[in-house]
Amino acid sequence: MWTYRRILSISWTQKVTNDSVLQRVGQNHNLMLTIKKRKISYLGHALRHQRYDLLQLIMMGKVAGKRRVGGRKKSWLRNIRQWTGIAKAAHLFRLARRREDWTKLIADLH
Repeated sequence: MWTYRRILSISWTQKVTNDSVLQRVGQNHNLMLTIKKRKISYLGHALRHQRYDLLQLIMMGKVAGKRRVGGRKKSWLRNIRQWTGIAKAAHLFRLARRREDWTKLIADLH
């Protein structure tokens, strides 16, 4: 972004959004899509390797105790389930263990 701003002679004091800078340069960069793909690929990585047993246990398990007052917070795993359209976490975990299916899932994201 810094180089694009230098090319376009945009001062750091001007309030120009990154999206408008990218439009001026002609680049199409969707930040949210990049975040989704990286988050989903990291989940697949963490679920496939044995050294992340504790992380897997935390993702699959529930914490004992009382629930906080108010609405439920959006969880990390719920975001991924919503983006992929997979309703059950168990199905998501099974998919993550098969690398071919997981990469296809990431490629189909939009």
